[in-house]
Amino acid sequence: MAEPPSLRRPRALLPSLMFTSLTVSVISTLGAPMVPTIAREQHVSLGAAQWVLTATLLAGAVAGPVLGRLGDGPRRRGAIQAALLGVLAGSVLAATAPGLPLLLAGRALQGMGMGLLPLAIAVAREHLPRRRMRSGIASLSVTTSVGAGIGYPMTGVIAQHADYRAGFWFAALLSASALLVVRWAVPAGSSTPRHPLDVAGAVLLCSALALLLLSLSQGMVWGAGSATTLGCLGGGVVLLLVWFLQARRAAHPLVDVRLMRNRAVLAANVTALLTGVGMFGVLSLVNLYTQVPEGAGYGFHLSLTATGLVLLPMSVGSVVANRLANALVSRRGPLRVLPLGPLIVTLDLVALALWRDHMPVLVLGTFLLGAGVGAAYAVMPLLIVRHVPPSETGSATSFNQVLRTIGGAVGSAAISAIMVAFTPAGSLLPSDTGYTAALLVTAGTTLLGVAAAVVLPPRRDTSFPATVSPVVSRGSRAALRPTPPADPGVIRRGSDR
Repeated sequence: MAEPPSLRRPRALLPSLMFTSLTVSVISTLGAPMVPTIAREQHVSLGAAQWVLTATLLAGAVAGPVLGRLGDGPRRRGAIQAALLGVLAGSVLAATAPGLPLLLAGRALQGMGMGLLPLAIAVAREHLPRRRMRSGIASLSVTTSVGAGIGYPMTGVIAQHADYRAGFWFAALLSASALLVVRWAVPAGSSTPRHPLDVAGAVLLCSALALLLLSLSQGMVWGAGSATTLGCLGGGVVLLLVWFLQARRAAHPLVDVRLMRNRAVLAANVTALLTGVGMFGVLSLVNLYTQVPEGAGYGFHLSLTATGLVLLPMSVGSVVANRLANALVSRRGPLRVLPLGPLIVTLDLVALALWRDHMPVLVLGTFLLGAGVGAAYAVMPLLIVRHVPPSETGSATSFNQVLRTIGGAVGSAAISAIMVAFTPAGSLLPSDTGYTAALLVTAGTTLLGVAAAVVLPPRRDTSFPATVSPVVSRGSRAALRPTPPADPGVIRRGSDR
């Protein structure tokens, strides 16, 4: 295996990667609180304006696996810079777009940034010293929830006190800064071998994800039983099955599904899917509940700025949980810590279902959401990094992130359906009982995530040593066999448990 390229600024690497990941996380939150503002200023319906969220979601899900594979090779920094250039171009386009179509194109380009976190984790795995690698990957993994906690209040202020275009100009400034930081601190190459991009697999997987996410995000607009919704859902499932069969036969697949059979990786992926439902469920419901108009008989009738401040404790909870989870992983191993995150989210959802009419409970709820998601997202990449070869880090972690996105889309679609079901005839607002039902349903889903984190992990160590980079191909299944840990300081002796 080739030696990793030397670092020009080793101390600046992790802060630079964290800034880049945090930047794209904040940018991805732009849009949610601004949907009503965009609808009003573009003179379109709320349903049409909702596409500023859907476009980013679709682009992020499609870009993730492709960037993950392109980043597993000697052109990793180039892949990161290309994605950031796309985010920068999208931000400028969205800020200057005269109409909704170009605005949606800009939001889609911004979605490319959602695929950058796996590349940052791959860089950290290869270049950080072993004593800092675990904590560094854990810190990177929680930038998603930290960025959401920061981005929502920031977007609320922009949406309430300025033209929505100011938010996209701010995104352009952030992405340009991230480009300079990456050029300054991230090494140009990688020691992992370069493999050709699996074009057929990319087309199949991206098409399947696009159809599935379209059916989930737009199903309530089109109608849950409409031909369009069912056609997208069925087509996505069929293409996903075809992609799975193709990936098992490809020499260098986009995502090596053989590695996904590892029970530790499977536990991380299933937990990501189910925890994503709870995370986006709480965010959506808190946004809605705090802004319910006066006279509804429930809610807090807050402004966008105040709602953002209610969500700010999510960032604090994520940072606190990241540090605690990292300490627990050192003592107990990641597999024992994995159920903790979805368990906290489950308890948080139940508490909000019962006592959400008190503002301190609502603020505590957003803090606990950040803590639960931060603990879960800190552990999942560590599990994947330990149980896949270094040459598959970007691809495997990007697939985990795609599952988080799908979980969020499922959560949003389920909440929309429940809100519609609990909206009385002739009213525009759901009843208070609808919020209780939605919170309990999402709590049940995250409880399944707890069960998956307990039941699915292996009973013995199946981890790859940090210093070995087997090349996985169709003809080399032996490379997937686990080998004894080479460094007890990186992989716990005897078992991850």
